[in-house]
Amino acid sequence: MELCAEMRKRYPTSKNKSLSPAQIRGAEARYLMNTYRRPPVVFTHGRGCRLYDSQGREYLDFLGGIAVNALGHAHPRLLRVIRREAGRAIHLSNLFHNPYQAPLAGKLVKWSGLDRVFFTNSGTEAVDGALKLSRAYANRKSQNQGGGKKTRILALENSFHGRTFGALSITHPAKYREPFAPLVPGVEFVRLNDLADLEAKFDDTVGALVVETIQGEGGIYPISDAFWRRARELATQHDAALIADEIQCGLGRTGRYFAYQKFESKPDIVTIAKPLAGGLPLGAIIANEQFASAFVPGMHGTTFGGGPLICATALEFLTVVEESNLLVNIRKRSAELRHGLEKLATRFDFIREVRGEGLILGIDLTIDGSPIVSQALRNGLVINCTHEHILRLLPPFIIRGMDVAEFLAKFEKTLKQTSKLGAATKIKTETPAQPMVLAATR
Repeated sequence: MELCAEMRKRYPTSKNKSLSPAQIRGAEARYLMNTYRRPPVVFTHGRGCRLYDSQGREYLDFLGGIAVNALGHAHPRLLRVIRREAGRAIHLSNLFHNPYQAPLAGKLVKWSGLDRVFFTNSGTEAVDGALKLSRAYANRKSQNQGGGKKTRILALENSFHGRTFGALSITHPAKYREPFAPLVPGVEFVRLNDLADLEAKFDDTVGALVVETIQGEGGIYPISDAFWRRARELATQHDAALIADEIQCGLGRTGRYFAYQKFESKPDIVTIAKPLAGGLPLGAIIANEQFASAFVPGMHGTTFGGGPLICATALEFLTVVEESNLLVNIRKRSAELRHGLEKLATRFDFIREVRGEGLILGIDLTIDGSPIVSQALRNGLVINCTHEHILRLLPPFIIRGMDVAEFLAKFEKTLKQTSKLGAATKIKTETPAQPMVLAATR
């Protein structure tokens, strides 16, 4: 009660008066834990691929809530489902059936080519659950067939899998891991796309290999075909789980339902989240029957994963992607975007490389990217920077050709302004096989 009174006194509101941007920032500084560095802008609403701030300024959103808002903001079909289901049942315990979990799971099975689904609250929870599933499978095999324990987990250098204890344990950068050590034991990291290193570290003690099909927070680095193929062979040979983390690159982002579908073989387990429910919190573990069967009632669960409102919304999201032929749109807009970026790379010598596929693209720089991100925001363009030097683009699937043209014009203007201001600072970059990593959320 005292806290509420203090809030009303310090930050008065009424039906006709909301908190000012300065009051919002002040309240956050007073009451939130100190975990994010945010620019001063306060976004209040969005529509399509546009965001609007508290001063009424419009922004072209090419970050999409970090790959979450795949249908943009306030999509009418998602809004219709959310309003309908909010009037029916927002939450039902997983002790009972609801109308939408099974249809949603069925569509994810169809998209993925795998067999069974478990719903979670978030991507990091999905990763932890996938690790549990692989360990349950390995333990069951040891108990039934004997043999040594399969307790080692392989992950990749430059990886980012989340902030919970298990996901953090397979996240590579020391600056994330060390404040929380000791973490889950038995984790070893393999150099990205290094077949010799993978082969040297893979043996019968390995229970799981976890890879991001395209490393997102790591700077938009894809897994090579040769590395994926060898990973699949070794996982099969040693009866270990090949786990694909597609939380950022999956569910259509590359112009395919899943990024791994460019390869000839499938993973055993896939983790997804971000765009799955169009902005509402939902993740999932998808697995083949061999590994999915390791879970039995009571072994794993969740309170909020798979509620009726969220599952209905996710089902609508997937349906919109199908019915609106958005995979085709993603591929078309990607080609336009890459063509424009590669032309800019010939004019600005600090652009080292453009990489990625679909609508997950990275612009690798030889300079610090943060001034470019700040100037872009002043120009009404929302992007972000990973690794200090890699600009990341994750626009909504619904962008049009005119949106790409607008982005390229604003981005070129931003690059010119940043260069003239002398804000571009040369930085030391590492090779693509061992790039630097920056903070991320999941």
